Amino acid sequence: MKRKIFVILLVIVVVVMVTAAWSYQMFYGAAVEERVTIVLRGDESYEKMTEKVKREVAYPWAFDFYAKYIDLDRGIEPGTYTFEEGMTVIDVARTLKFGSDNAVRLTINNARTPEILAGKIARQIEADSVAVLGALRNKELIKEMGFDSAEAMFSIFLPNSYEVYADISPEALVRRMKQESDKFWGDAKRQEQLARVGLTPFEVMTLASIVHEETNAEDEMARVAGVYINRLNIGMPLQADPTLKYAVGDFSIKRVLDRHKEVDSPYNTYMYAGLPPTPIAMPDMAAIEGVLNYEEHKFLYFCARPEMDGHHNFARTLSEHNRNAAAYHRALDRMKIR
Repeated sequence: MKRKIFVILLVIVVVVMVTAAWSYQMFYGAAVEERVTIVLRGDESYEKMTEKVKREVAYPWAFDFYAKYIDLDRGIEPGTYTFEEGMTVIDVARTLKFGSDNAVRLTINNARTPEILAGKIARQIEADSVAVLGALRNKELIKEMGFDSAEAMFSIFLPNSYEVYADISPEALVRRMKQESDKFWGDAKRQEQLARVGLTPFEVMTLASIVHEETNAEDEMARVAGVYINRLNIGMPLQADPTLKYAVGDFSIKRVLDRHKEVDSPYNTYMYAGLPPTPIAMPDMAAIEGVLNYEEHKFLYFCARPEMDGHHNFARTLSEHNRNAAAYHRALDRMKIR
């Protein structure tokens, strides 16, 4: 009887030891046989992302168990992930949860065209500017994002700093920016602001790009935005000088002349009423907030002050505006700006 009990206990001990060794191997043993890189897209579900991962690692059951333990299903950062030979399922899951060592801080701001944006991005990640611009002008990707041109898709790039992987593909980066844009505009407060201003996110970005080019004075951006909102509401052409510079392709123009106003372009807001087809630059956050929180007033005109201090004089009537404009042009003449 004692011998039978001993044998049973011995079997139990062996089973426990084997189970412990097996469990240890699954969680702490090498799950990645050779270096592998995978791309997880922002438009993929959690199940789709983890399915890609489990195809490349041993012990998928252990991966699922540990992923659930660390609440990985609450969100995986889209991007390019590289798993090195010998990594465990714990290493892999924690990399997806907390990121890896090749993360960089990507800062996006102050770009007027996709070409300029591509150059700025390429200086911060491993892809070169040609590859980045290729993604920005990829017709299939543009259509996937819901736009009809690279200039229109420009609107998803919000000025900010983002943590991405240095080896992220340009296509994955575009999808990441769309995800960030959707998150930004999906915020309840911004939904209320959009309802107040009566514009779509794309239209806000377009108007904000004009405000951004009109003034560097953050304290008057909401007032400038209010002028344009007033004009849109009554069907009056925006007559925004920065759109003429964009139409001509020369932002260095210091004095807009009548010949500039004759350029036949959908971006000529002297010739065509309403907003231009796309943003004319990447607006800064102050300009975006200026549009979303535009000042309600009765001004229909504004003109740079003759003091050239970066601010503007605002007017309700054309006669008042003409006096302001005359003073400004006299100042330009004194400075011999033609």
